[in-house]
Amino acid sequence: MTPLIYAIDGRAPKIHPSAFIAPGAIICGDVEIGEDASVWYGCVLRGDTNKIVVGKGSNLQDGTIVHADSPEMGGVPTLIGANALIGHKCMLHGATVEDGGFVGMCSTMLDRSVVRTGGVLAAGAFLTAGKIVPGGEMWAGAPARKFRDLKNGEGSWGAMNSAHYVLNARRHMKALAESGRRS
Repeated sequence: MTPLIYAIDGRAPKIHPSAFIAPGAIICGDVEIGEDASVWYGCVLRGDTNKIVVGKGSNLQDGTIVHADSPEMGGVPTLIGANALIGHKCMLHGATVEDGGFVGMCSTMLDRSVVRTGGVLAAGAFLTAGKIVPGGEMWAGAPARKFRDLKNGEGSWGAMNSAHYVLNARRHMKALAESGRRS
């Protein structure tokens, strides 16, 4: 199984050659994936109605879905900065995760919501439209609210863990190449 990558209405994904796109991922339309970024098994990045950007070194873990409404419907792009960590089975819709942001497993971010640099959205959180997780804070719950201030070093979880995923992606690329498949 290879990734499914295709253009829609003349807008084709732009994927840096060093990025890892796992077999079974689907990427279509106006999507940009940066250097050393990784999109893992079962992810869907559907840039059919608005732009999606995944920054350098960021990772979207298994089962994550990314989309946005069209500008005509009031939608905004989904923007993921550099070295951000998006956990397994997340849903990002018209949201922004700044450089080094951390989005925990099974979290949802709705239109115009933001996780700032050094901010953490806890596992299972539901960040409603327009809400902002500031740097230095952890938000949790449904709907997500401030849970606590981060302790020393916790604000760098996204960047630290994204470095691990860059290395892990290289391991997977090598294993796929050795098995005769490609990412």
